[in-house]
Amino acid sequence: MKNIPQKLKYPTLGLVGAIALLVIWSFIEPRILNTETEIVKISNLPPSWQGKQVGQISDFQIGLWGDNRGTARRSVAKLVEAKPAVILITGDFIYHPGSNIKPEIETAVDIVRPLIEADIPTYAVLGNHDYGMSSRSAPPKTEEAERLKTALESAGIKVLENESVQLQLPDNDDTLYLVGIGSLWANRDDPEQALSNVPDSSPRITMMHNPDSFEKFPANSAPLAVAGHTHGGQVRVPGLPQWSWLRFTQKDQVYADGWAKGFGQPGNRLYVNPGIGMSIAPIRLFTPPELTFFTLQAD
Repeated sequence: MKNIPQKLKYPTLGLVGAIALLVIWSFIEPRILNTETEIVKISNLPPSWQGKQVGQISDFQIGLWGDNRGTARRSVAKLVEAKPAVILITGDFIYHPGSNIKPEIETAVDIVRPLIEADIPTYAVLGNHDYGMSSRSAPPKTEEAERLKTALESAGIKVLENESVQLQLPDNDDTLYLVGIGSLWANRDDPEQALSNVPDSSPRITMMHNPDSFEKFPANSAPLAVAGHTHGGQVRVPGLPQWSWLRFTQKDQVYADGWAKGFGQPGNRLYVNPGIGMSIAPIRLFTPPELTFFTLQAD
């Protein structure tokens, strides 16, 4: 820094040092798991479901160089310890299906297997990376996605695509519907079909990978919807969730994380989980991985 004027030398050194610290921290932050607890109200919630918890994790992205499988395992361990009534995994188990995706699939299934061994009902949807799509213009690798789906279901995890299931607690007939939506980028999201077997005014939870699918839901049809996909922006300005790396590199209406305010039809609420893994580079900055618990209450 010989040519820098003396009065600017120390501020410049400080700036360079701050940037270096941020770069170092961006590789550390992915290993710090944040746990969020939210209270949500659902109309006509059966008494037996009052106070029950639903856990959500998302976006492992297994196969990215330096992926975050260690944090993914810790999130699963915390879920096993908490033992919520239901667990939802909102897609992107793997990063880029290639000619040999068997190791990535085996790793992803091995990570979530403890949930089944703990006898916790676990459901999933697939995301764009599970179809090998890093952009909306990429052709979906349907065969590879089917291999992942088969492996997950063989392990005991039900993968939903534009369908609903009835959730029931042990020794109780009270029903809570779970609605799962297919991948938007793979052109397989169809909320109308998914809701077709759900009676009007019945209590339900909706899960999807891409939050943009939420816009397609009719009013009052998704009192609690959960999604992933955004990674919380992955690298963002503190306190400004819309000022993020992924926000400016994606053409989606990406909501970084948390409750998506002013988005979707009246009576619908969407929570976006920032996920565990990462895209392009194994870094996160001001958006740590998240495990989310929703405590259900009657509205």
